[in-house]
Amino acid sequence: TLCYIGTAYHGSQVQSNALSVTEVVQDAMETVLHCREDVKGCSRTDAGVHAVAQFISVPVTDAELALTRRRWLRAMDALLPKDIAINEVYKARKGFSARFDARSRTYTYRIADRDARPVLSRGAVWWHRYPLDVEAMSAACPALLGEQDFKSFCKVASAVGKPTHRCVMRAEFGHEVAFGEDILTFTIEGNAFLHSMVRTIVGTLVEIGMHRREPEWMREVIDACDRTAAGPTAPACGLTFMGVDYDPAELVVLD
Repeated sequence: TLCYIGTAYHGSQVQSNALSVTEVVQDAMETVLHCREDVKGCSRTDAGVHAVAQFISVPVTDAELALTRRRWLRAMDALLPKDIAINEVYKARKGFSARFDARSRTYTYRIADRDARPVLSRGAVWWHRYPLDVEAMSAACPALLGEQDFKSFCKVASAVGKPTHRCVMRAEFGHEVAFGEDILTFTIEGNAFLHSMVRTIVGTLVEIGMHRREPEWMREVIDACDRTAAGPTAPACGLTFMGVDYDPAELVVLD
């Protein structure tokens, strides 16, 4: 599992002309394994998006698997930059895929909706400056639940010729305190997500929270299957990939 601050990276997926989280991790693993293995992530995060527990899978030989958890953590800590860390190391069955064996993925978007500028938490929140009507935004969330076409929330170029149906199991608002600062949170769990889907959902919800639209508008946006029907895309800095759900029997913490 990877934890990273995504500010300096062009997303998690390897890019041909920009630095990505996966590329940096592959470079570090090549030093440890003495060969370049294909690292696969459980989900693609956009440029500037952070992660608490981004799972990756990498094929290893029996000899490489003999490396202990402590040795893996120490080696990767020495090789990775300070904005990327390995949280845990697991052993999985042959053929396990961090992406295709995932049952669901969870994101949390954080907003500081107040006049006072956040300081210690600022790199991981959207400072909105204006108070939001959380009750109105929460009333719009049920429309997001279930399996349906989320094309209205997908980046236009990424939706061309590709399926845009996804299943959302949870979408809810809450609050948390980080470094003494009160933060509004929006957590969403689904089987998978489209390009910029979570950030566009947040931007749409904020339109409702600002009383520019009614909660019922969310249903209209989804039914339109048109990106121009939705609200703006929220800034990447507020979004964090929180984790993945797998069959517990699939992963065993390395000794």
